Amino acid sequence: MILEQYYLGCLAHASYLIGDVETGTAVVVDPKRDVDGYLQDAARLGLTIKHVFLTHFHADFVAGHLELRDQVGAEIRLGAQAEPEYAFTSMASGQTLEFGKVRLKVLETPGHTPEGICILVYDLEADADKPHAVLTGDTLFIGDVGRPDLLASEGFEADDLASMLYDSLHTQLLPLPDETLVYPGHGAGSLCGKNLSTDKVSTIGEQRIYNYALQPMSKPDFISMVTADQPPTPEYFSHDVALNKKDRVTQDQTTRGVLAPLSLEEVLRQQGQGAQVLDVRDAADYEGAHMAGVTNVGLGGSFAPWAGAVLDTNRPIVLIADPGTEAEAALRLSRIGLDDVVGYLDGGMQALESRSDLLRRTERIAAATLAERLALAEKPVILDVRSKDDWNDKHIEGSLNFPLIELRQRIADVPKQGQMVVHCAGGYRSAIALSILEQHGIVDTLDLVGGMGAWEASQLETVGATA
Repeated sequence: MILEQYYLGCLAHASYLIGDVETGTAVVVDPKRDVDGYLQDAARLGLTIKHVFLTHFHADFVAGHLELRDQVGAEIRLGAQAEPEYAFTSMASGQTLEFGKVRLKVLETPGHTPEGICILVYDLEADADKPHAVLTGDTLFIGDVGRPDLLASEGFEADDLASMLYDSLHTQLLPLPDETLVYPGHGAGSLCGKNLSTDKVSTIGEQRIYNYALQPMSKPDFISMVTADQPPTPEYFSHDVALNKKDRVTQDQTTRGVLAPLSLEEVLRQQGQGAQVLDVRDAADYEGAHMAGVTNVGLGGSFAPWAGAVLDTNRPIVLIADPGTEAEAALRLSRIGLDDVVGYLDGGMQALESRSDLLRRTERIAAATLAERLALAEKPVILDVRSKDDWNDKHIEGSLNFPLIELRQRIADVPKQGQMVVHCAGGYRSAIALSILEQHGIVDTLDLVGGMGAWEASQLETVGATA
């Protein structure tokens, strides 16, 4: 048996290839949308991908099940409660798929979503009775469980899904042998849970001991705990759920023509007609010089999730990028269903050399300098765009907390008078925030170089939420 994990750091997403050498058969579980890596590895191993499973309709990325169906004829398999637009094989609890020395057994585990499943993996050559591993999708993470509050827009109450999740964990997963390996669908950084570990694999026994959500407790206590303090939901999540249910166009079709070089005049025309201009350069380069009215989300960080969080899924996108990185940006946007990329500024920022009227820059400030200014009578406003939990843990005294994921919705509440210093943990999110503020006419701003990390490294004081 072959069991390979693929981990995509930008989306904190894990997918899996399971193969049997004897029959040359492979199955892919929860594939990312760009499927070439699975196809190349299957060919290298002498395998043919004949089946593709989705553990549920994912909210944080567009899965590659249709790509594998169209490219190699893979049969799509989903939980029995799934109702997509495309043809699929329904898999209810207890149903199996067996090929050579491999058996896959489905467990229906509603909770994160109604149609969620987990997949038991048996290595028949080693032990036909006990599972080698369980692929838990977004039902059980390492250190956490899937959040039950993502489907409010589709009419599902968080408490009802949390009740289902409790039952799924206690009747389907906790009875498994302690030594069963746990392979989840996400790791730390995903918004599909609130306490995910950086570990990529665990065991049922370890999770039974260390996972806060698996400790002995009543169902009402569990429901209260897993529905509390969940992070805000990005708007693109509902967009991606819908795409994962649709018989949509595949990635190769959406990216045709994406890399069209556009003149500055055409970019300005597109912008005037409502297109979003996305500058994907690093924060320092963006702040050194950028085109007016753009949104900055740097390729060097968690690009796709933050692009999805701050961009409008219904408006076209024009890219400004370092030459040669346009294709990477378009690919990573397509992973979360932002397919309407109409092109990129030909020549990048060099195209603006003769248009100083369109250029803007963002001032920066060092931690020590900011500390000096805060001691003056007329001190700057500090806007902290980290999460609420991070701000509650520690922050610069007097700072205002506007988490980046909420900034556009709360923009009317942002102070308009006086100078403002914006910061996050290290400088990635603050540059995004500053680009949004500029679009709304808030321009007397500075970016704290190095963010909270630099403030603490300078041994400057912080306070907690109770101070």
